[in-house]
Amino acid sequence: MKKNPALAVLCTASFLVPFMGSAINLSLPQISETFSMKAVSLTWIATAYLMATAVFQVPFARLADLVGRKKVFISGISLFSITTFLCGFSPSGQVLIAFRAFSGLGCAMMFGTSMAILTSIFPPQERGKAIGINTAVVYLALASGPFIGGLLTHYWGWQSLFCLTGVLGLFVIVGAFIFLKGEWIEAKGERFDYTGSIIFAIGLFGLIFGFSKLPVGMAWIWIAAGIIAFVFFVLYELKEKQPVFNVRIFSGNKIFGLSSFSALINYACTSAIAFMMSLYLQYIRGFDAHNAGLVLIVQACVQCLVSLYAGKLSDKFNPALLATSGMGIIFVGLLGLIFISPSTSLVFIVFLLSLLGLGFGLFSSPNANIIMSSVDKKYYGQASATIGTMRLTGQAFSMGIAMMALSLHLGNRIFVPELQPLFMRSFRVTFEICAALCIIGTYASSFRTKKGKHT
Repeated sequence: MKKNPALAVLCTASFLVPFMGSAINLSLPQISETFSMKAVSLTWIATAYLMATAVFQVPFARLADLVGRKKVFISGISLFSITTFLCGFSPSGQVLIAFRAFSGLGCAMMFGTSMAILTSIFPPQERGKAIGINTAVVYLALASGPFIGGLLTHYWGWQSLFCLTGVLGLFVIVGAFIFLKGEWIEAKGERFDYTGSIIFAIGLFGLIFGFSKLPVGMAWIWIAAGIIAFVFFVLYELKEKQPVFNVRIFSGNKIFGLSSFSALINYACTSAIAFMMSLYLQYIRGFDAHNAGLVLIVQACVQCLVSLYAGKLSDKFNPALLATSGMGIIFVGLLGLIFISPSTSLVFIVFLLSLLGLGFGLFSSPNANIIMSSVDKKYYGQASATIGTMRLTGQAFSMGIAMMALSLHLGNRIFVPELQPLFMRSFRVTFEICAALCIIGTYASSFRTKKGKHT
């Protein structure tokens, strides 16, 4: 099988999802106007998608090991493309959120398999470079998303964004059939762990949903239920002969465990940046969607360039040191966001976004290389799903932080100019929490720097 065409297919699939995620932030004010959606309700357009992806990613990765990663990957991109296209024809905000949830389901099928397929195609000495290219494409999508999304929204309405992404997904489906030659069935003949999958889904849903509802009292009940479900999940999987996820990977492989935890914290403290900055630039600074996108594109452009070289460097140098340095730089950037005001210089804002892009670019591809290279071939699917689950769970938690801050200060009200001071309080609280989380993530990541390159 030719590696480069296969990598192109996987990279294109990796492009569509973050492109949609970053572009939609610029469409939120227009969507709010179309459906009269309030501030907290708007966050569910992103949260419903993130939750569905996070909850189903591990079960689909295990299913891919049983029936074939190519089959599950193509099924995922098909579901994602169809439901994303239908989002453009939503008659209400509730229907739009429902379609986004189904898009997340398709994304779970893609994310649970794409990194495993990539790792299976490329040998260890080329893996960091391939992961770096794939990560750079993700950041290219994040960079172009605000610009193209703002352009489409400004001239053709928010519906055009969903329709275009859905149509582009069709080309990925065709490419997957042509260039992905293998099936990569690693557990043929084994049975699927339905009980473990259900417990895992309940636990993760409880945590994410509960966190998104803070500070309401019922939120703590959901969080407690999620924690209890995860305890049962670990105990059950330890006894299961063919588990949906081998939890012993965490207990027996410290590098894998620390790297996964670092990824979770990293996304939890960074994913709310685009959402909150988009609202800040449009509601507080008065930018239209197109110009706000031009500002937000800076961070993703820097991430794209840095991650491309960081992936190559992680094949030659200690990737844990690169990742830890990235986390430290992200903390400095988050600290700067706390002090932004309605009159802050645009130059300073661009500087902070560039700093955040540098940190995230240094962290992401080396950390993914550590995770994928720390497990045996038969666990590639589970490791791939772990990366995706940590990313999406972290993103959902990050959106939960933003939702909690907005709920505490703004409530579920439509934004008007008189509410600017309350929004800025929400803005600062969000990044204060994110900065505190980043300290924890940097500390956890630093434990790996004294160890070898791979375990």
